[in-house]
Amino acid sequence: MIFKKLFSYDNSKHLKKKILNIAIPNIISNITIPMLGIVDLALVGHLESKVYIGAIAIGSMIFNFIYWGFSFLRMGTSGFTAQSYGKKDFKESFYILYRALFVGALGAILLLILQKPIDLLSFYILNGSNEVEFYAQQYFYIRIWAAPATIAIYSISGWYIGMQNAKIPMIIAIVINILNIGFNLFFVKVIGMKSDGVALGTVFAQYSGLIVGLIFLTKHSKRLKIYLVIKDIIQTKALKKFFKVNKDIFIRTMSLVLALSFFTAKSAKSGDTLLAVNTLLLQFFTIYAYIVDGFAYAGEALAGRYFGAKDKSNLVKVTKLLFYWGLVLAAIFTIAYYFGDNLLLSVLTNNVEVINNIQIYLFWIYLIPILTFGAFIWDGIFIGVTASSGMRNAMLISTFLIFLPSYFILHHFFNNHGLWAAFMLFMVARFVTLSIYAPKKIFQKI
Repeated sequence: MIFKKLFSYDNSKHLKKKILNIAIPNIISNITIPMLGIVDLALVGHLESKVYIGAIAIGSMIFNFIYWGFSFLRMGTSGFTAQSYGKKDFKESFYILYRALFVGALGAILLLILQKPIDLLSFYILNGSNEVEFYAQQYFYIRIWAAPATIAIYSISGWYIGMQNAKIPMIIAIVINILNIGFNLFFVKVIGMKSDGVALGTVFAQYSGLIVGLIFLTKHSKRLKIYLVIKDIIQTKALKKFFKVNKDIFIRTMSLVLALSFFTAKSAKSGDTLLAVNTLLLQFFTIYAYIVDGFAYAGEALAGRYFGAKDKSNLVKVTKLLFYWGLVLAAIFTIAYYFGDNLLLSVLTNNVEVINNIQIYLFWIYLIPILTFGAFIWDGIFIGVTASSGMRNAMLISTFLIFLPSYFILHHFFNNHGLWAAFMLFMVARFVTLSIYAPKKIFQKI
């Protein structure tokens, strides 16, 4: 019944415009993120050794684990802020920003203090070659100093999305990623650094982005000063609600990172060549994920707004429209990947061994768009209405009852194909479980 209701088309021009006003700026800004990944891989993929690809893959995976763990600050902040916006409670929206920045600052300080234990644990779990681990550790100890800026940007971007303003997060993201590309080209091509130059470029770019974000916040300086009331910001009831929702999002996100980290770790154990192959193939997943996330962000902002305003009719309409656009986008990307796969690969690397080994796995990238878009769209809607327990449960089921058991069964018979099959089942399971939770966790609560 949920699928029938979901795909019954609703032609609402007013809502279409609102969705596109939020989705398009986020798509534009998100495009720059995989572009950065492509440039990074292209830089190290054309160096003299394939170990630099592996170093970037492992180093990036560690930071995915760290930063995605803090992504609850962006998600929770956007959801709470959107609901405050729907209720027209702007005072509370500024308190939410302060709470997110405060929690993020504590987290960043903790990361810097614990960088050595994080290094020891990460490289104990990951089994790359000695050469790959050497360069990955170089990358780690440089990039960790970007933590305060990266985490603060999560809070600022999430707040603006919740306030129905996607243009400022777009500008911040574009500035960060264009500067990151420029810095990386400078450090690698001009200075002659390797994967460590990619890490240093990221540090410079993140702090540049934070400066831009703080400049935009000065436009609200009057309200920021008025609402800087410590006793209201750290109000026990509000903080409990903030941490309860964000705890669920944290568990959900860490389960997702665990699945992706498991994927990379198993690739690393299969040798440097297969690690490079899977790293390059995952770029196709990353590119699509960031594009479709533009509509997921629109779901966060608008679902949260209508949920806060108790407007069930528009919430249902927005949900339908988001899934239609997700389906259209999936079809476009499937066609683009089918005809443009080797063109993108030629940009990423000229390593003949890697290109030859990757050919038998290319069909998996054609399945990515259609099998994954539903999970991304639901994520945005669930985040907007802060239905965090449903997201948490869906991700735990998908990770521990679907992905991991599927891997151990399928990998035994099909090797790397089994790893990819388990990952695709994981994404489908996320869509199905969230669809099952949606009526109770979202629509019946209004």
